Amino acid sequence: MRHRKDHRKLGRPTDQRMAMLRSQVDSLFRHSRVKTTVQKAKETQRMAEKLITIAKRGGLHARRRVLRRICDKDLVAYVFDELVPRYADREGGYTRVIRAGRRNGDNAEMAILELTN
Repeated sequence: MRHRKDHRKLGRPTDQRMAMLRSQVDSLFRHSRVKTTVQKAKETQRMAEKLITIAKRGGLHARRRVLRRICDKDLVAYVFDELVPRYADREGGYTRVIRAGRRNGDNAEMAILELTN
């Protein structure tokens, strides 16, 4: 049973997993789409949606909370200036996961994670 299991460990120690997810969110916000495995995409989706929701609150505290996860100030400014107005009237669902077949090397199930319009 999966009771009280909050997240996927993705076969990595906590520090490496968090660094990977931060990098994926960074790439998602920069390029509006990321191609990765389905499991990584779902975990990245959780983090990205939470960051956008925090950013929608606005204010200095929200900006500092987002800066904890994204270390690039220019990217944080993009989130607050571009993404927040785009999703102002939306209650959630800022990203989507589209399945993209299997990878040739190890047959891992791939997905495209992208920001919605």
